[in-house]
Amino acid sequence: MLGRRIISSTLLIIFLWLLIFILPGWIFAIAVIAVVGLGLYEFFNMVSKKGIPIYRYFGIIIGCLIPVTTYLQFRPSVEVEFVLITAICFCVFLLQIVRRKTEHALVGIATTFFGIFYIGWLFSFAIKLRILPPLNMDGRFLILYLLLVTKSGDIAAYFVGTFFGKHRLIPQISPKKSVEGAIAGCIVSFIVAIGFKSLLPAVSIMHICIIGILLSLVGQVGDLSESLIKRDCQVKDSGSLFSGLGGMLDLIDSLIFTTPIFYFYLRLIPQ
Repeated sequence: MLGRRIISSTLLIIFLWLLIFILPGWIFAIAVIAVVGLGLYEFFNMVSKKGIPIYRYFGIIIGCLIPVTTYLQFRPSVEVEFVLITAICFCVFLLQIVRRKTEHALVGIATTFFGIFYIGWLFSFAIKLRILPPLNMDGRFLILYLLLVTKSGDIAAYFVGTFFGKHRLIPQISPKKSVEGAIAGCIVSFIVAIGFKSLLPAVSIMHICIIGILLSLVGQVGDLSESLIKRDCQVKDSGSLFSGLGGMLDLIDSLIFTTPIFYFYLRLIPQ
């Protein structure tokens, strides 16, 4: 398992480097849309195993449209946003009405909405960081910094938890995660955040420290959130797309929350 993880991780790192620094921005946007689509497919596939009547293809299409409009720099007014939300709500209820069944109707509608916003909306901020970066910074370096800080914590938590973990963190949600791993993940993310400050020259060291703490904590909450979903659906991994790593959701679980948090925090820093 460890060997497969290393091989898959190495190939992913090479691909990400090409995607961030070599390939044009529109290919990065397509990659994010593909990630959202695969993530939603895995999410709805897990939920369907519980017998919940979700609207898989409607949810995937709408979820993928969110990063598409983000890339096109579509900035709707408040009124248009309410129209879009109302339209989505209307369509989901219409699908349920056409289905002519009331069993688990509310759960199915709520779960479809949750999937769209949990994966489609939150992860679409990766495109904003890359294409519409705050503080007039280079979006490529923002994406690299986010990945380094978030994923370094994931890696540290995994290795320390695997080899030195003795105290279970929340065994009801994730039996293998340990307190030692969680602490190591936070510490490493914080150190990496400070160590790679040069990627964010416009951000002061004080804000870098805050970002390091935020991303380390939020990343672990994101990881635990996906573990909670998998535990409820009684599956080990969200999928088997990456050998040794699991599915797409297993790969981006911590990034789902750190990406918008990172974006909004940078937007709040005075120019």
